[in-house]
Amino acid sequence: MGQSFKDLIVWQRSIQLTVSVYKLTAKFPDAERFGLTNQLRRASVSIASNIAEGYGKSSKGEYLLFLGHARGSCAEVETQMVIARELEFGTNQDIANPASLCDEVGKMLVSLMKSLRSAKPLNPLCLFLLPIA
Repeated sequence: MGQSFKDLIVWQRSIQLTVSVYKLTAKFPDAERFGLTNQLRRASVSIASNIAEGYGKSSKGEYLLFLGHARGSCAEVETQMVIARELEFGTNQDIANPASLCDEVGKMLVSLMKSLRSAKPLNPLCLFLLPIA
């Protein structure tokens, strides 16, 4: 793992997704400011936030839990994008970029979670067997 959650490509893409969602929802009708606009923005922010928060936790189980929350928020954004498209709150072209990023982030989250689940825990005794430089 890198030095920071900021090194994770999935976190970087989720930030791009949030920016894209904010740009898209800026074009939504004013009547949706406290409806779909707010929901989409909050859910998209939640993805990157949960990745970061999970990264900062002290156990793999907690990290996986927060990645699961991020994955749920990603599914929420995907659903809300479908609703926005059906309500014609943007052209297909307007919605294409955030929808594509959402799909990409969702797949990356699944891969990261699989990787963490299959990683063998480090045996603390191994630390004593490492050569001293």
